[in-house]
Amino acid sequence: MLVFQIAVVSGKGGTGKTTLSASFSYLTHRRVMADCDVDAPNLHIILKPEIIEKHDYFGSKKAVLDQDRCVMCGVCAQVCRFDAIKFEKDRYSISEYACEGCGACTIACPAGTLQLTNSLSGEYYLSKTENGPMIHAILRPSEETSGDLVAEVRKLALKVAYDEQIPLVIIDGAPGIGCPATSSITSTNYVILVAEPTMSGLRDLRRIVETVRHFRIKMGVVVNKYDINTSKTQEIEEYCKAEEIEILGKIPYDECVKKATEDAKPVISYDCEASNEIKHVWEKVSNMGRS
Repeated sequence: MLVFQIAVVSGKGGTGKTTLSASFSYLTHRRVMADCDVDAPNLHIILKPEIIEKHDYFGSKKAVLDQDRCVMCGVCAQVCRFDAIKFEKDRYSISEYACEGCGACTIACPAGTLQLTNSLSGEYYLSKTENGPMIHAILRPSEETSGDLVAEVRKLALKVAYDEQIPLVIIDGAPGIGCPATSSITSTNYVILVAEPTMSGLRDLRRIVETVRHFRIKMGVVVNKYDINTSKTQEIEEYCKAEEIEILGKIPYDECVKKATEDAKPVISYDCEASNEIKHVWEKVSNMGRS
């Protein structure tokens, strides 16, 4: 069995990426959802998952000081470039939030009282929703290994899809073009780019197009709230035509989206213009998975 993986991404946050992903999840009953925005996940607010399994994620190392063997020389604090080691209450201590795990203190310590240990960087979950499995995660504050945690989410989503014979994985990708965003789209079959017609919208779209094109993945564009600035929407359409990128749909500004957000429900639960256009977009995308 082949699993078709679709990623919904954007060049910046707040374009409506999760709103679209959540609606897609209700338009098919044979899918695994993967929320790859591990820094600020919010897909669970709409899908309301029930956690089945919790997995610890150890993505970094932190320095640990053996207080009993410490000779109080202060060398570790002198070499720490991140100001993570402080002398307080007659002893040296290490802030787990400031420590970057570089290991300089462990090398410099003359008494050998410091060592690097694996640090709990976050958690990821296998959950169930009313219409299928969901994989999601949360990165702990100050951690910087979000790309690796996204990879863990992706791997578990694919495993669940194969184990349960589910032919589709829908990925709510991380915003932007950084490590978590690239980890969200790697090895996918199709990428949906959500853009908005604002002054920075076209620039953000160009950046994410270049990123997706680097991985040689097929893509299409959805313009969200296209009617708030029709001239910018036209610029986006002209850019996509020049780059030979399909416009999958144009979602109008619609008050029902605001109501859906307030009610923590998918937009397609309402009979409105935005809901109808999202359904048309999904019809195009789902046909790709069948072909």
